[in-house]
Amino acid sequence: MKFKLLSLVFVAVSSLFSVLNAQKTIVDIAVGSKDHTTLVAAVTAADLVAVLQGTGPFTVFAPVNAAFAKLPEGTVTTLLKVENKAALAKVLTYHVVAGNLDAATVVKAITDGGGKVEVTTVSGGKLTVSLKDGKVILTDENGGVATVLVTDLKADNGVIHVIDSVVLPK
Repeated sequence: MKFKLLSLVFVAVSSLFSVLNAQKTIVDIAVGSKDHTTLVAAVTAADLVAVLQGTGPFTVFAPVNAAFAKLPEGTVTTLLKVENKAALAKVLTYHVVAGNLDAATVVKAITDGGGKVEVTTVSGGKLTVSLKDGKVILTDENGGVATVLVTDLKADNGVIHVIDSVVLPK
């Protein structure tokens, strides 16, 4: 009897650990964040959910809600309209780099690059990545700047780095 009870407890605990340790996609992590509701709405409107749930790996620089609020009034509303789906997709894929670039890899690339490194985004644009006061900074093609606030939110198909501003392609 004790063996049966112990076996049941072991199975229950093993199942619980499996659920807790289950890998999540980049989209799953974003959906679970109260600070990324605007990003999730935008990814959904642009029909990019399936892509970002794909195999990857992807590195996503994910703007928080406050980053979208910094944009000129009406920008987000305009981008979310069906007729602007292509423009929205271009902005969103400008925040994605192919590969799994964790913070250590990014900092090493900056150091190896003499203080900055240029990365090509999935949209085909360029972001310049540098360090300022120990923080990773993204500079977009228009001179706009975003600071990385949180690094290395690991997903089974890549990594997310949280940023404080929306970066924009040309």
